[in-house]
Amino acid sequence: MTPPDFTAFRSTPITELLGIDAPVVLGPFGGVSSVQLTAAVSDGGGLGSYGFYGYDGGAIRRTAADLREATDRPFALNLWIPTGDEAEAVDQADFDRFTGLLKPYFEELGIPLPEMPSRYLPDYGEQVEATLEASPAVVSFVFGVPAPQVVEDAHRRGIKVLGTATTVEEAVALEAGGVDAVVASGMESGGHRVSFLRPADESLVGTFALVPQVADAVRIPVIAAGGIADRRGVAAAFALGAEAVQVGTAFLATRESAAVPAYRSLLFSPSAGRTVLTRALSGRLARGIPNRVTTDLADARSIAPFPIQNWLTGRFRPEAASRGNIGLMSLWAGQAAPLIRHDTAADVLAELLAGVG
Repeated sequence: MTPPDFTAFRSTPITELLGIDAPVVLGPFGGVSSVQLTAAVSDGGGLGSYGFYGYDGGAIRRTAADLREATDRPFALNLWIPTGDEAEAVDQADFDRFTGLLKPYFEELGIPLPEMPSRYLPDYGEQVEATLEASPAVVSFVFGVPAPQVVEDAHRRGIKVLGTATTVEEAVALEAGGVDAVVASGMESGGHRVSFLRPADESLVGTFALVPQVADAVRIPVIAAGGIADRRGVAAAFALGAEAVQVGTAFLATRESAAVPAYRSLLFSPSAGRTVLTRALSGRLARGIPNRVTTDLADARSIAPFPIQNWLTGRFRPEAASRGNIGLMSLWAGQAAPLIRHDTAADVLAELLAGVG
């Protein structure tokens, strides 16, 4: 496709706020972010994003340095806010029970069963400190409202703050918390449902219903997410009151993403049109393409609480991915996956930007 002419786009509060040319944000992937894809979206005029789920301070600093080497354009770094319902530990008997339920997968891959760790997630305070020290153009948050001190520290460093809402009430709370813009994430979105005021199952609002209500309820710019994969979705989002779009699945299918070839191929297949909401892989509700794990662990009693389940499946998912074993991987995907037509970040960007008026 012909590279877009950014002079033809109308500037929006989002583009001016974030210092970008085009109102497109890359959805931050918790486990399959890549420096190459983040840089490609930023270099293409949008806002590349990189998800730091599970990263400690050292990994955050190294990755931020790699991003600065890869692009001189603005990018966002993303963090998960602790909700307070994380299971910090279980006793040995429960750990052994949950591990035993996953034993067939470890055996199939020839991996020994893991021993109980001292902790399942890195320290959030350490993550925040390292992220702010990296001084990205933007820091984005999911699963809550960042603490006032965090917002203040970010602003003092010249960093813009994005929050993510799945309901109008969450968007209002984020605005009150001082964020600069809000991502309105409809239930069509792939990956985890990042609700925080009510349970995720009670916060399943579609993008077309959510975006205009959020736009009416807050004064800060709104970024529409969920069910957007081509120019038509972009045009619709703008008509509903959004000033930018956030797109995940369409970029996940590109060569620049960290998704393995078998995963990317699946996103172009009919299977991508049959996503489900499941807790099987992580213990939290997320949208993805069903596979053996989601089917086997349909009974909630088979699933450890978050983040224990995510940690446990994370011991075998990388090996499954390296072998292209889609039955034992996380296959996050949004409901617009059947609209994907392009396999490079540049072509996806060009398609999306064709919908910007």
